[in-house]
Amino acid sequence: MKKLTQLFASVLLIGILSLSSLQSQAHCEIPCGIYGDSVRVALLYEHFTTIEKSMNPIKELSSQETPDYNQLVRWVNNKEEHALKVQEIVSQYFLHQRIKPTSADNEEAYRKYLKQLELLHHVLVFAMKSKQTTDVAHVETMREKLHAFEHTYFEDHKH
Repeated sequence: MKKLTQLFASVLLIGILSLSSLQSQAHCEIPCGIYGDSVRVALLYEHFTTIEKSMNPIKELSSQETPDYNQLVRWVNNKEEHALKVQEIVSQYFLHQRIKPTSADNEEAYRKYLKQLELLHHVLVFAMKSKQTTDVAHVETMREKLHAFEHTYFEDHKH
């Protein structure tokens, strides 16, 4: 009975920890007012680097006479996981929560809004392309587009 109680307690604790980690991943679709815009940008750059660093062993392993398929699959999964994280941050954080629709009546604000949408859309598309290939040019394009986005975004946001 004691082992059953310990097992139940362990399963319950794991369940609670799993739920709390799921909740902490999303930030945040309620107006909490605590935003980490610069943190999200830094995370995006980190994901870009991870994608790029995953592409190199994929190319190397693929070119071997007898590829180590286990390692190859691990690198492909890693690359795709980080590309997905890029898409999630851009979409869930910036497009859903931070970039606000603007009326065309205010031409300057509307131009900035459209430019931000364009740049983030490029990041999303090249994240998708980085899933499909091992072309590091896609990673460099994401870096360029995010850098341009930073200039349009952070002139108004001091986060």
